[in-house]
Amino acid sequence: MKRPLCFIDTETTNTSPHRRAWEVAYILRRPGREEERGSWLVEHDDLDMANADPDALNVGRFYERHPQVNPHSPTFTVHPEREVMRQVERVTRHATLIGSNVPFDKELLGDRMRAHGFLPNWHYKPECIATLARAVLLGRRVPLTGEEKSDDLSRLVGVDPARFDRHTAMGDCEWSAALWDACHDPIPAEPIRPVTGALA
Repeated sequence: MKRPLCFIDTETTNTSPHRRAWEVAYILRRPGREEERGSWLVEHDDLDMANADPDALNVGRFYERHPQVNPHSPTFTVHPEREVMRQVERVTRHATLIGSNVPFDKELLGDRMRAHGFLPNWHYKPECIATLARAVLLGRRVPLTGEEKSDDLSRLVGVDPARFDRHTAMGDCEWSAALWDACHDPIPAEPIRPVTGALA
């Protein structure tokens, strides 16, 4: 039986080991079943904001998007962290986790799940989408410098990262899923030009 694939991403209060996820999203693919997707915002009081980093919060537009901070936010419901972790355990059960720098999310979610009495039961070996893209490009004999960022690799595989609402949890899940699909397409897409930096 093929293992489920779970594209997962978080937006966090900081990047330290004490970070909390204020937004979690996933796209779940299970053999023979329709794709499932969802996202959650965590209640402000569960976020340990005394240890938050304003720069990290700004990356995901926390002050703009969290409805308990901005009453004009287009988002709606917030959930207790315990309920979010319960749902994360459900959707990641037996799945391979896939994302950009997915160990960052895996470590955070595992810690917070255990804090609420839930045992992570995902596959032990996650898949980093940027590492996969690099391997695919090297297999196609695309010259790389080793300095490429994930957006550069994405464009070289034929996926325009600007199509996605990046640095939102769902937007990054959708980008990871598109990049995964492009890397597994037997007919490679044309690279998207121009590429910034060393590959321009």
